[in-house]
Amino acid sequence: MVLRGGGDYPELMTDIFDVIADGTRRDILQLLLRRTTEGETGTSVSQIVADLGISQPTVSKHLKVLRDAELVSVREDGQRRFYSLAVEPLEVVDDWLVPFLVDAFGDGAPDIDYPGGVPLPDGAAHAAEVVGRAAASAKHVVTNALKRLGA
Repeated sequence: MVLRGGGDYPELMTDIFDVIADGTRRDILQLLLRRTTEGETGTSVSQIVADLGISQPTVSKHLKVLRDAELVSVREDGQRRFYSLAVEPLEVVDDWLVPFLVDAFGDGAPDIDYPGGVPLPDGAAHAAEVVGRAAASAKHVVTNALKRLGA
């Protein structure tokens, strides 16, 4: 783990925070996650353009940033490219973030689905959502890999 400037977090994680700070990129990641959970193995640029209603050059620019941060993978099929979510970099964020949630809430951590539970602050709720989605995506990837291996 490479630490940045004497800090206590991996350098890669700083880049991930910078990447996911952009709303359009978060929308693309959420779209890829949704399509993955629906069983799709990749989403084309034209599908992303249609679903998000933004221009192809804008989508391509953001996909390049996501690719450079290794948050998405690309599969080429002739002239078309299909993008999929890559959860490994988000696991670095998860490993770093979880101790803060545990320290903040301890055993009394509220259950988000529990009616009457103490609501999380917006930042923590968003972080929890990202972590949950990453975990769900990872589970899906592992399940599909095991199916392909016949396990």
